[in-house]
Amino acid sequence: MRRMSEVPSRVVSLSGATNFRDLGGYRGRDERPLRWRRLFRSDHLGGLTPDDREVLAQLGVAASFDFRGIDERAAAPYELPGLAQHALSIEPTVVQRMHEIRTDGQALTAPVVRGLMQDLYRTLVGTHVHRFGELFDHLLRAEAPIVFHCTAGKDRTGVAAALVLLALGVPRETVMQDYLLTNEVFRPPWTPSADLDPGAVQALWGVHESYLDAALDVVEREHGGPQAFLRRAIGLDDARRERLAERYLAPA
Repeated sequence: MRRMSEVPSRVVSLSGATNFRDLGGYRGRDERPLRWRRLFRSDHLGGLTPDDREVLAQLGVAASFDFRGIDERAAAPYELPGLAQHALSIEPTVVQRMHEIRTDGQALTAPVVRGLMQDLYRTLVGTHVHRFGELFDHLLRAEAPIVFHCTAGKDRTGVAAALVLLALGVPRETVMQDYLLTNEVFRPPWTPSADLDPGAVQALWGVHESYLDAALDVVEREHGGPQAFLRRAIGLDDARRERLAERYLAPA
């Protein structure tokens, strides 16, 4: 049995990415913990240093699943030896909507931005749900550790992580705790201009319970709960859920 001192760090320390985290250790179905060093979530990998690349090589990460849009990937590309990249593009919309609001002369306050973020999360489990279905298809075939990410590793990635954890039987309370960990570790890549409301900036670059709740409320209201959603919208039937558990949960 692994001693407490031997439990790996959840946050992987990298210079070029601040939100690279291990999903291992969370208790899932039948109290079985997720295997450590198999599933990682992250912000984008376009700023990795040579030392960072060595860390990923030591972790054995063999594939990345990138939820960034086309322009986001072009702005911060990356190539890592031995790492297969898979684009699962979900184009960003919130910054564009913020620009439109300011252009119309409306105040860009924290409540306004939070509303935009909640709308985003609703579309992630609606319009863009097929991308998460593709992720699960890959997870069911992966033989080596993988990482999935977007730009900040908090919204598109946050919903993906939540769905993976729920599929493995992790309680919603724990799923939310993992989601909110971004607020402790993520460092935004730019300093906002002085004319932006600090509360609005925090609403954009941080995470909030109401964001993930907005997505999960859709899952409850339109599908009857996470498991029904995973089955109907993601295509994760009982057999596929069992295969997922065999791959990513430690033995009882």
